[in-house]
Amino acid sequence: FGGLLLLGARAGDLLGRRGVFVAGLAIFAAASLAIGLAPSGGWLIGARAVQGVGAAIVAPTSLALLTATFPAGRERARAVALYGATAGIGASLGMVVGGACAELLSWRAGFFLNVPIGVAMIVLAPRYLPETARATGRFDLVGALTATLGVGSLVFAIITAAEQGWAATPTLVAGAVGILLLVGFVVNESVAPQPILPLRLLRSRVRVGAYLARLLYMGAMIGFFFFTTQFLQDVLGFTPLQAGLGFLPMTVVNFAVALAVTRVVRAIGAGPTLVAGIVLTLVGIAWLSRVVPESDYLTAVAAPMLVIGAGQGLAFAPLTAAGIAGVAAADAGAASGLVNTFHQVGMSLGLGVLVVVAAGAHGTDAAASVAAEVAAALTAAAVLLTLCAIVAAVLVLPPLVRERRAHPRKDTP
Repeated sequence: FGGLLLLGARAGDLLGRRGVFVAGLAIFAAASLAIGLAPSGGWLIGARAVQGVGAAIVAPTSLALLTATFPAGRERARAVALYGATAGIGASLGMVVGGACAELLSWRAGFFLNVPIGVAMIVLAPRYLPETARATGRFDLVGALTATLGVGSLVFAIITAAEQGWAATPTLVAGAVGILLLVGFVVNESVAPQPILPLRLLRSRVRVGAYLARLLYMGAMIGFFFFTTQFLQDVLGFTPLQAGLGFLPMTVVNFAVALAVTRVVRAIGAGPTLVAGIVLTLVGIAWLSRVVPESDYLTAVAAPMLVIGAGQGLAFAPLTAAGIAGVAAADAGAASGLVNTFHQVGMSLGLGVLVVVAAGAHGTDAAASVAAEVAAALTAAAVLLTLCAIVAAVLVLPPLVRERRAHPRKDTP
């Protein structure tokens, strides 16, 4: 998935974003059905890989379609806000739905659920989404291969590090190959007549800051979901359904704040909203990192979740908007691909780092060990969010504040 995002974005530019979006939905839905019917582990893994291909097509083309469909200004600001809110809410809501499916039905039910949703979107897409013009030119094959294999190798190295350690031979080899391929990718993009990733996208301080902040933010958030679930089940004794429902307070607050975020942006600006959201998330994660075996759900988990939900609801929309700020229509696909690539790589990198941190924590018994691991991992996640806040405050905030002063009625970053 992580290695194919730029490729999926470029395919939308060349072949028409709506058509490619629908094709990605079809692949994703068909693969979900295959996973639900999987008779063996090998079948499941293969179908998951195909599902990743579909997701890598859908994710960047959906954001690119927003920029092509809605004109700059209030309409696009609201559309991007809803897109960002959906990304944030989807993760927490998925915990609730996934837990319910696993306990009440089967783990397969969660994948079957994707099928009717995908079919409905395929049917509705031609009615509500305009097709975009196909970009002229040819496909940057060298760029596509080096980007896909480079990001894929790097993500594989990070995942392997979480299982075998950072010094393991597979981790080092995959990491070295990934870095070399990505260096080759940058060199190729600097000379290619029609690059898959125009390097001019990286000349914007706001966009670069948004990409880096997203990587750090998602690294922390994936750790939050992963380790909080462990604490709920292994320390507090929650069932999968109860653990899923345990994220409901965050989901509700996230949804409510996300619906209001466009008004907040109009009132104080996108930059301050973004930084405030990151800081709130940091406060919630730091609070949650104080868990011990004797902690109770309401005060030690649910209460900080409310703060995290508010922070995520504030942060996602302006963070997404900053990643595509000032992008020409022709570069919308590439910019969307970058947003989603940093999103995915951030999750893989973050989880790999936090798992290693957690492995160094120990307790006097099983519950104490899990609590210590969760506390250590969430403390490290708070460090990632601190870095994220610094990046946003230094790279993203000042230009957006200056632009707001110059154009006080402008709604987008």
